Amino acid sequence: MEIGRWVSFLLFGLLVLRVGSEELEQTSGPSGFQEFHGLPEHTVQVGSAGDVLEDDPVGRLKVFVYELPRKYNKKILQKDPRCLTHMFAAEIFMHRFLLSSPVRTLNPEEADWFYTPVYTTCDLTPNGLPLPFKSPRMMRSAIQLISSNWPYWNRTEGADHFFVVPHDFGACFHYQEEKAIERGILHMLKRATLVQTFGQRNHVCLKDGSITIPPYAPPQKMQAHLIPPEVPRSIFVYFRGLFYDVGNDPEGGYYARGARASVWENFKDNPLFDISTEHPTTYYEDMQRAIFCLCPLGWAPWSPRLVEGVIFGCIPVIIADDIVLPFADAIPWEDIGVFVSEEDVPKLDTILTSIPPEVILRKQRLLANPSMKQAMLFPQPAQSGDAFHQILNGLARKLPHDRSVYLKSGKKVLNWTAGPVGDLKPW
Repeated sequence: MEIGRWVSFLLFGLLVLRVGSEELEQTSGPSGFQEFHGLPEHTVQVGSAGDVLEDDPVGRLKVFVYELPRKYNKKILQKDPRCLTHMFAAEIFMHRFLLSSPVRTLNPEEADWFYTPVYTTCDLTPNGLPLPFKSPRMMRSAIQLISSNWPYWNRTEGADHFFVVPHDFGACFHYQEEKAIERGILHMLKRATLVQTFGQRNHVCLKDGSITIPPYAPPQKMQAHLIPPEVPRSIFVYFRGLFYDVGNDPEGGYYARGARASVWENFKDNPLFDISTEHPTTYYEDMQRAIFCLCPLGWAPWSPRLVEGVIFGCIPVIIADDIVLPFADAIPWEDIGVFVSEEDVPKLDTILTSIPPEVILRKQRLLANPSMKQAMLFPQPAQSGDAFHQILNGLARKLPHDRSVYLKSGKKVLNWTAGPVGDLKPW
């Protein structure tokens, strides 16, 4: 495509988005944020919002929170407070939310759901990355504890229990996909509902009935980097992150299934693409100056860029085949984002510059919906319609439990000795 057309498109886009920014300013909400509220449908699982994002789960379900020894949660966090700020922190904040939530019940006999607070992603390397290798033993130990001390697990072998497992590949507990697939979901969780960031259709690490959630992104930090809404979006396409993971994938074909490498090789010299491995202090400000923000898969399909794009009104360009997006039954991802298949990355410039400005403006208006942004965040304290409430809404929609999930006394379905031998060691 000719540079002249690119420039003309960009100038028109800036005019459109300046108008859009005025609309965004008018939708500022009480939290202090401006509320920011491609592919064929078969390639991505999406939904439509309607009023679903504003549903109130209070009164529709009751949750019993098991009181576990501190070694399963609070003691681990004490050892490494970095767990509060990394993208897997949803497991910690969901626990804190439920302890004071009006859906909590102290009477397990009236509970619809049972929650086991285990912090499986809080064993961090010096670089702040979670080591999942002890997680299966830790989870197994917690389940053995609740099944021994309370009768409720044994009634259903976990079918009315939910667990937050926000690691790269959820309850498969490994950061490399090949090994995660080999491991599979921890067998003791096969009947439970999993609340996880990982979502990919037809994948062994996503079981039917799971609730896919956004990764944690710190609301206060993002709020501190807001820029005036009238600032025009002078960047066409923006991305900061790795293109190659030289340490784990030196040849570059396995990491991100080659999609990130393709972005770099095809567009590193393209004037409309502001892409780099450098992560500047102005990262959040830059996203607010961009029209499109690339959200390619990495080791897993999901990343915090998806949250950041929605928060800052930067149209997410999702490059992750068969991804299952957060709260896909409530958020109209096909209307607010652009989906590009991994094989079509070399055509990314043509795809994006071919989108009519009026379509861009429509996506911007949808992103300006306060409920859209709120649903992607785990704020402290919790707010109506936030990610905590979307999780509860997802659980409420699964009620009532089918009578078939309740087992006859003494009946066992799960094989407690299944899985790798290392998982059976005491934790």
